[in-house]
Amino acid sequence: MDAFSPKERLLRVLNKQEVERPPVICPGGMMNSAIVDVMNKTGHTLPAGHHDATLMAELAHDVHENTGFENFGIPFCMTVEAEVLGSEINYGTLKCEPKIEKEVFPSVSMVEFKDSSAMGKNARVNTIIQATYALAQKYPDVPVIGNLTGPISTAASIVDPMRFLRELRKDPANAHKVVDYVSNHLIELAKLMIDNGATLISIADPTATGEILGPKIFNDFAVRNINKVVEAIHAMNTHVIVHICGNVNAVKAHVAEIKSDAISTDAMVNLKTLKEEYPGLTTMGNLSTFLLELGEEKTVVRHAERLINDGINIIAPACGLGTATPLKNIVSMTQTVKGN
Repeated sequence: MDAFSPKERLLRVLNKQEVERPPVICPGGMMNSAIVDVMNKTGHTLPAGHHDATLMAELAHDVHENTGFENFGIPFCMTVEAEVLGSEINYGTLKCEPKIEKEVFPSVSMVEFKDSSAMGKNARVNTIIQATYALAQKYPDVPVIGNLTGPISTAASIVDPMRFLRELRKDPANAHKVVDYVSNHLIELAKLMIDNGATLISIADPTATGEILGPKIFNDFAVRNINKVVEAIHAMNTHVIVHICGNVNAVKAHVAEIKSDAISTDAMVNLKTLKEEYPGLTTMGNLSTFLLELGEEKTVVRHAERLINDGINIIAPACGLGTATPLKNIVSMTQTVKGN
């Protein structure tokens, strides 16, 4: 029998306290687990759930109940911040997540700055905070994870991404202004979710990889601004998880400087080794999402057992789940962690 509720267990891990077993979670946002199998089973579906608070909360609950992940995670995409800041969004289908249809600015030098109060005036943001409140009130023992798209990824969603990446080097003064501007909006969105019951915040910044940015730009732009957001959330007495995509080898010393309460990584990262090199890190991950979608249940079980035996603090998928991921594979993962 479990010694702690799902919320207690996750918070204890983030506070570096002992638990009887690791939590098994899927935060939401980029790491969305609203898979087709769950939506077809329950009838609560996307893209409608992106715009209806009741439906969003029901779907978050469906995911928790059917997959065994020990959290609620909302929203179910990475487009909310960019929409508030003016980009055009394609809301996708049952099988395809929302994406940026068109970035609003061609260059960092052309960004028009809005006050961060714009967050609270957006319809989709209000859907998210209403769903957050409903889940927190109805299920107080389950952590509600509010999700943010990281500063670099959000900036690359409002400025043409290829040009933005070039301008990080060629126009760093304006690029810094844009990423700082974006970070202020992320802080405001985090505050709205926390004020409405979010237990913690998860930040995923898939554009901020060592392969894409290189060590210097990663440190100057990604770490600097992720930490700005993390410190603001900590000032709200709330924990933060940060997910960094890709192979972190070239930037792992900088990753260790991120001030979040846990670091989540992609599947190619050896978390056991990372934990040995930086023993202060609370590690999260990193069961391959390709394995979860395409592998056999027995292989999923074996990999989940390895993560447990390696002492990984929080067991989770390594990145965003494919919407076609079979429910049976996810259940194999979560039941293994729970000892069922």
